[in-house]
Amino acid sequence: QLSLMESGGGSVQPGGSMTLSCKASGHRLRTYCMAWFRRRPGKDLEAVVGMDGFDGPSFADFAEGRAKVSRDNVNATLTLTMNNLKPDDSAVYTCAAGCSYCTGGLCCRLCPGYESWGQGTEVTVSS
Repeated sequence: QLSLMESGGGSVQPGGSMTLSCKASGHRLRTYCMAWFRRRPGKDLEAVVGMDGFDGPSFADFAEGRAKVSRDNVNATLTLTMNNLKPDDSAVYTCAAGCSYCTGGLCCRLCPGYESWGQGTEVTVSS
């Protein structure tokens, strides 16, 4: 099982941007899916982006066009940058890893069975 640690949360003004990093340790990263999820207040957990070690990412509709993600298999990190933030983006963002049977970003984003989770980092978008 992987150990995951997120960093980069905090307060952001509307229209601003955030960069969240997830550092994994404990296993070879390349064979796993990695994803960012978020839970907004009073809402269900939702996937922001999923990515395997070989292909491009798959973003949720709300993130498409204003988010980028990079994965470094050597340093075992997954970094999410999202621009033009809105108050509705306020959430606890959590990194996940696993779903080694998946291939492709879409499968990684939709995988229901991630085995490893970080503690989460809170992002608050307000003026």
